[in-house]
Amino acid sequence: MNITHFVESLDRGGLERMVLELVKYQHRQGHRCQVVCLYSSGSLAHELDELGIAVKVCEKRQGLDLTALARARRMVSTHATEVLHTHNAVAHYQAVLATCGLPMRQVINTRHGMGVNRRARRREWLYRRALARTNTVVTVCEAARSDAIRRGIIPSSKACVVPNGIRVEAFETASSSARNRVVRLLDLPEQTRIIGTVGRLNWTKDQLGLIRAFKQVHEHEADTALVLIGDGELRASLQQSARDEGVADCVHFLGDRSDVREWLQGLDMFVLSSLSEGYSMALLEASAVALPIIATDVGGNGEIVHDGITGSLVPAANPAALADAMLALLREPQRALALGQAARAWVERYGSLETMAMRYAQLYDGTEGYQGSELYQGFRDGQIR
Repeated sequence: MNITHFVESLDRGGLERMVLELVKYQHRQGHRCQVVCLYSSGSLAHELDELGIAVKVCEKRQGLDLTALARARRMVSTHATEVLHTHNAVAHYQAVLATCGLPMRQVINTRHGMGVNRRARRREWLYRRALARTNTVVTVCEAARSDAIRRGIIPSSKACVVPNGIRVEAFETASSSARNRVVRLLDLPEQTRIIGTVGRLNWTKDQLGLIRAFKQVHEHEADTALVLIGDGELRASLQQSARDEGVADCVHFLGDRSDVREWLQGLDMFVLSSLSEGYSMALLEASAVALPIIATDVGGNGEIVHDGITGSLVPAANPAALADAMLALLREPQRALALGQAARAWVERYGSLETMAMRYAQLYDGTEGYQGSELYQGFRDGQIR
């Protein structure tokens, strides 16, 4: 099957990583894939180049760019595309406009987040117009599907859920040797317990709330450190906040990393403090490493972190609740271990790349999509069946 994935770019991020892994998997399955980038290729494109998978760039400029649309049309047409799979709203309506009239078996769009930007009225208006030439709209969690239908963005007849997946087998579980390595790299005392998070440093991820919660944790459990993996526009202000809270010496900003898996394996706990979230790749990866997880109860987080079974859910924007949850797990290491083991078992069953790719293959073939409630029937009453 000839498949074109259409994205804004392949810069580092959860959406981009999911697209890369799906394309690689489809390539191994014998499909002829390409990725068309609306703006620029991005820092992750080389991973596909090395496999001989085409990454093409439209170089779109601001506003209506007919030249870029013409490039996109040629790229899709010369590939003899049978399935056009777009990712997020802007890439979708630009791709639909560019390919108007081209014969294709399926046009599928995946919305990777919750899409709660209230200022994006024009974007959503254009997106809804493009749905007339769209077979299926995929959301990555049931929370996003329900919300998009409620707000009139997606008709229920075209909406389905395909949760993101990861290569679970590529993740080794957390170990004392990996933890000792992280302790040495950070020049910390051997007994330090390390709490970590992964994500872009911006307001949505609320690392400020996490730093404030960590201050409360550190006051009660002094042998703790906080590691933030990722970069973003708030890095300088967050570093200042750590100084203001008096915890700068034990809050470590690692920036963007290509070795996130190795760092995860050296953590004692993973925390996600987001104010808004779709279906977090970071939570899937933390689950694969068998880390106990604390996450805010927003978006699709509760579809990955099952409270009291694979981790703990807390209210968003509530540093006190976040601190209490962290302290509880630090003081109950056996419970934390059990939560991490359950998280690994869950992601093997429900969060694998193979499971995600199978669901997309069925959509490409025109098979009826999944409703969110169908995806976790085996995960009930504290059991993974």
